[in-house]
Amino acid sequence: MILLGKVMLDNNEKFISLMARVLKLNAADISDSTSPDNILSWDSFNGFMIISELETEFNCKFTMEEVFSVKCVSDIRALLVSKYVFT
Repeated sequence: MILLGKVMLDNNEKFISLMARVLKLNAADISDSTSPDNILSWDSFNGFMIISELETEFNCKFTMEEVFSVKCVSDIRALLVSKYVFT
């Protein structure tokens, strides 16, 4: 169980780091409510960069329906849970 917690923590850290890198933000500025509505750098290009980086980092694939359903960081977390990246 500790290992599972460690893996989840590592994946969360990777996720936050990825988001911060793509959006050119400090990791501390990323929250579940972070969205294109409140982050200027989260434009359509960076939105697709986030998806591409997530697919590479976590070895998963997203459908276009899933991509277009994303409105904020918490939506991305939900998708990653559905892909068993987070538990």
